[in-house]
Amino acid sequence: MGGDRDAFDVIIHASASRQYAVASLIMRDRHRAEDAVQDALVAAWRGLGALRDPGAFDAWLHRLTVRSCFAILKRDKRRRLLEREVAPDPATMSEPDSSTTLAERDRVERALARLPADQRAVVVLHFHLGLPLTEVAEIVEVPAGTVKSRLSRGLETLRRAMAAEPEARALNGGDRHD
Repeated sequence: MGGDRDAFDVIIHASASRQYAVASLIMRDRHRAEDAVQDALVAAWRGLGALRDPGAFDAWLHRLTVRSCFAILKRDKRRRLLEREVAPDPATMSEPDSSTTLAERDRVERALARLPADQRAVVVLHFHLGLPLTEVAEIVEVPAGTVKSRLSRGLETLRRAMAAEPEARALNGGDRHD
């Protein structure tokens, strides 16, 4: 907080991969996620003096990252760019659960990509980072009730999207032709 760049580098190095993982799940594009994290880190450096509670640094940095993601998505929407689906970089993602197959993860990622950015951000922050809903609300700067409704709508959309996929119908016996 006193302007020590080396100390800032140490702190950022410890959390940059988590910020990138969050941004890549929200943005669904590696390059835009990198831009969002870079913007967030620049904002963190510039605004570090305004941080009142150093213990809240992680939540503050998550908030800056989510804001950067939303700003880029908004800018892209204004430019009417097409969003293309890009597979996340496995090196930046958390270790997969050994009980989860590659196909299941792929289905979840495809369904997640279909969510609006505000719902996707809430789902990612809550389930990927394991943050409580109150902290998610602080990060995305909306009331807790709004976070709960976004999470509920997002999860329902995910359930419907995944249930509609051919793999799910086949597993549930929905594609039988008796």
